[in-house]
Amino acid sequence: MAVDPGRAGLAGDVNPSTTSRRRVARANGGVDVLLDGDGKRLVVLLPSLGRGAEDFAPIVPGLVEAGLRVARPQPRGIGGSAGKMAGITLHDLAADVAAVIEALSDAPAVIGGHAFGNFVARTLATDRPDLVAGVVLIAASVGKPPPGEVLFDPEIRKSIMGSGDLSLPVETRLEHLRRAFFAEGNDPTVWLDGWHPEAKASQSAATAATPVDDYFLCGSAPVLDVQAALDTVAPRKFAGFLRTQLGPDRVTIVVIPHAGHALLPEQPAQVVRAMVPWIRERLGG
Repeated sequence: MAVDPGRAGLAGDVNPSTTSRRRVARANGGVDVLLDGDGKRLVVLLPSLGRGAEDFAPIVPGLVEAGLRVARPQPRGIGGSAGKMAGITLHDLAADVAAVIEALSDAPAVIGGHAFGNFVARTLATDRPDLVAGVVLIAASVGKPPPGEVLFDPEIRKSIMGSGDLSLPVETRLEHLRRAFFAEGNDPTVWLDGWHPEAKASQSAATAATPVDDYFLCGSAPVLDVQAALDTVAPRKFAGFLRTQLGPDRVTIVVIPHAGHALLPEQPAQVVRAMVPWIRERLGG
């Protein structure tokens, strides 16, 4: 994998001995939360489709070093998180995150959503603006395309689903991972593991059951849109669309070079560099 020369001290794998866990009770289950750091500003990170909180491990040390407290809730069906998996919408998944924030902090949190997680983050910002100080979108699809455009190329959609299809041969899955998630020269093998098919199916159905306009405007929170320069799922032709819809005063765009839709394992230090100054300068955290 290509390594950013400035990565040292900014990103790296989390030391499990420094991570604590907390279970937040819910009526029909509970949320398993990984916790790092003890800062006053809470940052809650929501992972990609069918993947778990471990995906954020490369950026957690840098956020903690910057004085932030980081919470990584596991989605339903992953780790120790449980709850209804069928017949749900993004509003149900956002309510899980709301319960986590209410259990952990008296102040609004920063919500970071990677890929699919961006839809949950935006839904939470819409449903519970009192809990959200700001939203960080990481390699995020806009949710709906500009008029006359198609959001996902059919071949890219095929690769999104094929990447986590554990019934396929490894080489086929690597081909899908390269096409949908990783920039050329970056190592896709790091995402061969970490897929949760039941959660992926549940999240896909929840997205389909939720009108895009329920969350598209992201409530009224300020937004940091961290884009990957070589993202095939959220391509450059849509790069400015969310900003034009929400307004330049609300949306700050940072483009990370030499990264695809996976982004977190590809350029973790650059993601930290994008997030920390924005949180400090825009939100005072």
